[in-house]
Amino acid sequence: MNLLGIDFGLKNIGLALSIKGVISPLKTVENNKKTFEKIQEICTEYKIEKIIMGISTGKMAQKTLSFAQKLKKMLELPLETVDETLSTRKSWSQFKSKSLKKWKAEKDALSAAYILERI
Repeated sequence: MNLLGIDFGLKNIGLALSIKGVISPLKTVENNKKTFEKIQEICTEYKIEKIIMGISTGKMAQKTLSFAQKLKKMLELPLETVDETLSTRKSWSQFKSKSLKKWKAEKDALSAAYILERI
């Protein structure tokens, strides 16, 4: 089953893929008025069958759930939420010996990959 992992953020959204069980970070997209269109294109291109979205707590959880409901309705795909606690911290552990600048550019997509690992 092809899955799309999403690490939702107010500014950026990290995306990762699980294709036939192989998980890999895909990219980070800006959270703007074209976000849904970009995600739809990715779902079509990679034949996504289900979306896995990380969810945190508090006010951010409410914003994430609102985004998830709109996305699910638009794409007409199953969507599951999973706890994303510490996914960003885990992504940092991959870059301890590398540059902070490189980590900042890739952290959202890496976090989305860790979200996929939780299912």
